[in-house]
Amino acid sequence: MSSEPPPFGSGQSPEDDPFRKQPPPPDQGGGSPYDTPPQQPPYGSQPPPYGGGPYGGDPYGGGPYSTDPLSGMPPLADSGKRVLARIIDMILVGVVVGLLAWAFRISQYSVDTGDIEFGKSLAQEALAAILYIAYDTYFTVRGGQTLGKQLMKLRVANLDDGSTPSVQTALTRAAVLWIPFAFCCACIWTAIAGGWSFFDKPYKQGLHDKAAKTVVVSTG
Repeated sequence: MSSEPPPFGSGQSPEDDPFRKQPPPPDQGGGSPYDTPPQQPPYGSQPPPYGGGPYGGDPYGGGPYSTDPLSGMPPLADSGKRVLARIIDMILVGVVVGLLAWAFRISQYSVDTGDIEFGKSLAQEALAAILYIAYDTYFTVRGGQTLGKQLMKLRVANLDDGSTPSVQTALTRAAVLWIPFAFCCACIWTAIAGGWSFFDKPYKQGLHDKAAKTVVVSTG
């Protein structure tokens, strides 16, 4: 099987995803969420009502006694590298937004009157949101990596099984990150959403990762 990620929109089955975690052979012990049987609580004790994960039970539906969902995945990405990757992506898409805004005369400021034209400003914000979301979604679905993440050797993965995110998951992740960025909070929201990974335990998720139930892992 090729190690190359499947092309965007190929319709390839999730089971064929080369990054998806695989269960160990039947003669090996546990260590995977796929085959570790639930452990019985001691006699006379009751299991915790919501499990031990930060979201209640095993994160995202594995049961209160499941193993660590990160088992079998590459190590979680360094948050500093994530910031550098995001800056690269912002510059790349920002250049395209600026050129298109100039070409279609929807830049935020009017040099003729010295006033902000709010109609044009809103148009540029909408253009920025569409392009950033489309860029992030396309490359995340294609192989889990935007261009910035490729340079920093990082990848987005589903937390539950390590696979490449679906269109719906990638779109949710991108929308949470880029809609506030484009329309109101700009770099402040990006710093909050992305900076959350510096303090989040144990999965180092940004707020957009939490919304999409993803993690960012290292590939190199």
